[in-house]
Amino acid sequence: VLFYQPQMDMQSEQIVGMEALIRWNHPKNKLILPSEFIPLAEETGLINMIGEWVLNTACNQAQEWKNDGLSFNRIAVNISACQIEQADFVEKIKLALDMSGLESGSLDLEITESAMMKDVDDSRDKLRQIAELGVQISIDDFGTGYSSLAYLKDLPIHTLKIDQSFIRDLTEDVCENSIVSAMIQIARGLKLRLLAEGVETALQLEFLRKNNCEECQGYYFSQPVPAHDATDLLAKRKSFYPV
Repeated sequence: VLFYQPQMDMQSEQIVGMEALIRWNHPKNKLILPSEFIPLAEETGLINMIGEWVLNTACNQAQEWKNDGLSFNRIAVNISACQIEQADFVEKIKLALDMSGLESGSLDLEITESAMMKDVDDSRDKLRQIAELGVQISIDDFGTGYSSLAYLKDLPIHTLKIDQSFIRDLTEDVCENSIVSAMIQIARGLKLRLLAEGVETALQLEFLRKNNCEECQGYYFSQPVPAHDATDLLAKRKSFYPV
């Protein structure tokens, strides 16, 4: 099943995106998190089938929200290295958009640094084709993978997502604060949107706002929720910041 977590704009204090996050609704063990079953899916090759289902389901849900007049900018979908390696990867993106009716600019593909670097040339070609469609591309878990920053100017990237490991100790560790500040400056210099993951406290939020981080998501606003609850969040259309 898919759950959805809102992505918030720092200035308007409104939901601007929803990230689709997969869960396994096990009949005995209830909801199982992806960290427990995605590695096995990748090992067995099932990840491609699962990834395609996630992409199609998320696009359909986003279009349903838009048909209902709910306002938001994009639906974010995580893409694995195995999916990128597929020869028909770009065609599957096109098909998901065509079948759902979703505008390409409303789809945001989240790809980790390590996934892109498995085959840089192939990834570059496919991501450029996807970007030409108008689809957004985000680097997930930024700062946890390769140390080289060259790919930031060579690949058609729109957003950097700061990994939650850097956000966790923001208000306590001066070194962590400096790293996040540097990431924000890199994004601004390259004219990339920046989104901080894992925001859980008011102090973390305040630091990010003072340093002009544009967007964020995390338990401070909402945990990932089922589609019907995400629909309710979108329908509120008022400041979503806790008081």
